Amino acid sequence: MASQNQDRLRTHFADAPVSSHNDRWDDLWKEGTFLPWDRGYANPALIDLLQRRPSTSPDANPSPGAPPSNGSGADNYTSIPSTIKADGTRCRVLIPGCGKGYDIVLFAAHGYDAYGLEVSSHAANAAKKYIDAIQKSEGLDSKDREGPLEGEYLAASSSHKVGYGSMNVLLGDYFSDEWLKEVQGWNLGEGFDIIYDNTFLCALPPFLRPKWASRTVSLLRHRTDLNTTQPSPSEDALLVCLEFPTHKPAASAGPPWSLPPTVHAELLKQPGEEISYDDKGVVVETDRPDADNALVRVAHYTPRRTHTVGVVNGIVRDCVSLWRHKSEV
Repeated sequence: MASQNQDRLRTHFADAPVSSHNDRWDDLWKEGTFLPWDRGYANPALIDLLQRRPSTSPDANPSPGAPPSNGSGADNYTSIPSTIKADGTRCRVLIPGCGKGYDIVLFAAHGYDAYGLEVSSHAANAAKKYIDAIQKSEGLDSKDREGPLEGEYLAASSSHKVGYGSMNVLLGDYFSDEWLKEVQGWNLGEGFDIIYDNTFLCALPPFLRPKWASRTVSLLRHRTDLNTTQPSPSEDALLVCLEFPTHKPAASAGPPWSLPPTVHAELLKQPGEEISYDDKGVVVETDRPDADNALVRVAHYTPRRTHTVGVVNGIVRDCVSLWRHKSEV
């Protein structure tokens, strides 16, 4: 069942052609009174993953395609790329649909060079304002600098000695190349070491899903792109997906569109290819083989913690999935 906020958001886009959706998002950010996706802090599941202490929910997740519950977190995920690569440069993170920028600061506090992308100029301005406030905070004991949920920025920056990475907000369309010109070092041929998708894919109309998959694959760095003759497997790039909303009926449309784990699984088997739906709009699981450019899921779990909107009747319904290039698994 869709929530009131989800119904209201769907109605905002219902009579608009897809060509005007970017403007509709910008209208919401300009008005600033209805931003239901803005929770005020990064998803706790991401906070735990970046701290290398993800914990799995002990409850069975009934979402289609959800991983089994076994009470283990450490066995259900693979370590994300280290902050500093073998050549001494920082790993680069992309957060499409970054909103106000909480994830940008969190990744930067862990030492990554973080790039948030927004199609809305008003959203990009809000993110720049938030980041500017963080950067102007005096000392790591400043409340702004600590982190809005549980001091997550301070905890991150205190756990290593490499300092903050850069915090960047870019304005542009995910499917365009123009914004890539503002990514430092992009002309060297390397992609992003980490792409974090949280409430971005679910905001796209379903017909754009194959395009999202192929675009994401193209932006995620390959091992052969590294400036080293023998790259370490620990440096392999990673797509991190916070799968939400997994519990929303597909028939209730969107945004946000229903996004159970079967959606990612089918899209990333053959990136760019259409996927199948039943008569209710639910993605059909198939046994199609992985294409050469597939992303392979290397971890999948239901986190113990997530935003409250992802908890239904006391059960966490969100999932976290981690993906690598097929050629690197």
